[in-house]
Amino acid sequence: MRRITRALVAAAAAAGTVMAGQTGTAEAVTPRAPVVFVHGYLGSGAIWEPARSAFEKAGYDKSELFTFSYDFNASNRTTAQGLADFVDKVKHDTGAKKVDIVNHSMGGMVTMWYIKQLGGTANVGRVASLAGAHHGTKVSNLCTIVSPSCKEMIPGSEFLTTLTVGDETPGPVAYRTWYSPCDEIINPFTSTVLDGAVNTFVLCEEHLAYLVDGSLLSQVAAFVKGA
Repeated sequence: MRRITRALVAAAAAAGTVMAGQTGTAEAVTPRAPVVFVHGYLGSGAIWEPARSAFEKAGYDKSELFTFSYDFNASNRTTAQGLADFVDKVKHDTGAKKVDIVNHSMGGMVTMWYIKQLGGTANVGRVASLAGAHHGTKVSNLCTIVSPSCKEMIPGSEFLTTLTVGDETPGPVAYRTWYSPCDEIINPFTSTVLDGAVNTFVLCEEHLAYLVDGSLLSQVAAFVKGA
């Protein structure tokens, strides 16, 4: 009987140890970073509704998803400062230490200026760039008369020369891009590629199709989530 009692006590103690270990592990889990979506030229926060749905299907709560809207005709320098202020607000409101950023088209330039020129490496964990105009696009020549941001998107512009000098993927941030030869806006389409990033070639995706392609958006959500 004493042997049985001692065995039960030992089993209970072992179970308690396991439960304590499990509790400790759960408490050590790092909270998921909120996601900030950054649109491109002629865009608005509304374009991200399909992406938000994809992220919710991936397990995100609506309260973890934020859209940054801005005047796309303004200088990308000005917009990047607005993004910096927006990220600070998201961090303050959620208590998060960092955010993850998903961008499209010119939003890639805005994101990278924030990261490289405004100290964003300390505030961003992951960047997912869909057809980002990281090295500009020749198509921007069509809108330079009315838009300072378009002038900055011309390959070889002073803005892009400053932006792309040195490390293209700085800091402890995880970077991934998606680019396609069917993109009729980013010319050359390889402008999206960043040295040091995971650059994902998409066989055929038109520029705006990135924003509604459920399969691709699920892939983006998985990357941002760290799955």
